[in-house]
Amino acid sequence: MKNKVYIFDTTLRDGEQVPGCQLNTVEKIEIAHALEELGVDIIEAGFPISSPGDFQSIVEISKAIKTPTICALTRARKEDIDAAVASLQYAKHKRIHTGIGASDIHIQYKFNSTREKILEQAIEAVSYAKKSIEDVEFYAEDAGRADLPFLAQMVKAVIQAGATVVNIPDTTGYCLPHEFGNKINYLYEHVSNIEEAIISVHCHNDLGLATANSMSGLHNGARQVEVTMNGIGERAGNAALEEITMIIKTHKELGFTTGINTKKIYDTSKHVSRLMKMPVQANKSIVGRNAFAHSSGIHQHGLLKKRETYEIINPVDVGIPASSIILTARSGRAAIQHRLKSLGFEVTKTDLDEIYKNFLDLADKKREITDEDLKTLIGRDSQENAIRLDLLEVVCGNPIKPMALVKLNVDGKESQSTAYGNGPVDASFNAINSILKKKVRLDEFLIQAITGGSDDMGKVHIQIKYKDVLYYGFGTDTDIVVASVRAYLDALQKIISL
Repeated sequence: MKNKVYIFDTTLRDGEQVPGCQLNTVEKIEIAHALEELGVDIIEAGFPISSPGDFQSIVEISKAIKTPTICALTRARKEDIDAAVASLQYAKHKRIHTGIGASDIHIQYKFNSTREKILEQAIEAVSYAKKSIEDVEFYAEDAGRADLPFLAQMVKAVIQAGATVVNIPDTTGYCLPHEFGNKINYLYEHVSNIEEAIISVHCHNDLGLATANSMSGLHNGARQVEVTMNGIGERAGNAALEEITMIIKTHKELGFTTGINTKKIYDTSKHVSRLMKMPVQANKSIVGRNAFAHSSGIHQHGLLKKRETYEIINPVDVGIPASSIILTARSGRAAIQHRLKSLGFEVTKTDLDEIYKNFLDLADKKREITDEDLKTLIGRDSQENAIRLDLLEVVCGNPIKPMALVKLNVDGKESQSTAYGNGPVDASFNAINSILKKKVRLDEFLIQAITGGSDDMGKVHIQIKYKDVLYYGFGTDTDIVVASVRAYLDALQKIISL
């Protein structure tokens, strides 16, 4: 398929190089399964020579994964390649990804070598890998800054040596999109055997151009793109799988296809974020919590008339149930009326004008207006459905098993529960769940300091899923456990109010 774009996911290799994002073998297998369900073609599972743990993870991933090709990274060294071959012994579909620097700055300062010697090493590495595994990918490191005639010479030589895929990385994120696209085009015009291999692009995001450069590479003939979930990776990260995939899906005129099940993108993003402890920025395209959230009155009005006025992607297509209309001081009457209707209240134009006037007064004092605030504005006593925290006691430490006692007032009725958990926050949430009897899933948990210092107020943002709908909650307190409980109750209040 000439226009099939192969999705090479390197979340478990390049993504895991992010400080603080290291995973154990069980977690890597979890992510590998999620990527398999997502529909990626190749999973780069790790760098086996780097550590015994990485080696063993590749072994176990190879056993667990059936459909995607499992790839192991190596340097252009025999001992690296031997380790990769051993780590892939159980893989149903296997690939070795070997390579060496292609730019003069790498050749001179990293390898203290010459172009001739580097070329010889490249050929030798591919030939050696080919003896054990048929599918061999070669990376020309720092191709983004490499001399074009030399790069073309290297690409031709490694294809002759047996490379099935040749990776042209913009390792430092240096190139401009037109420049990178021209580089791929140059190779197609000057490498006589280039049709014998798939050309791949691996772009970094140091200048924020990873996705643009990757698309430019595809436009000029590349048919494999190397990506990570949420764009994580070395330094500023890599091209994001969700961005590349949705560009291709949205711009059908490009004629490209992928095997990605886009409706699994959001859940996979959350899974990776949770296991790697790497929060997704709110304004991240496709998967950020604000990607389909609207607070401007003009935008909200247009969205309510026809979604496509302000959304080029249907949130359902990436696994998000619906867009969010956030009520703030910038919201208009249409958004207020829509939210009131969803709560079961029909209001006249005159009543809406009065409600809107009071709404603006309140919105100037609060960042976001909740459903309970709206009920208050129309004269409905919001306290009849309120959840009030009356008592919170937690016990934790080492080796004490964390425990929480929570007392709530729900609809004027007091209830209390004691529960254990993995920590004081988890124990508190478990106690609340046993009182409210709501089966929810915690999707996002974010803690921020407001100003700084040990006596600072902590702000907690929580996102929960209930019956496939997302609900948000916020809480603040100098005690971070109390702030977390307040945020959790704030989100649950929205469910109780339904």
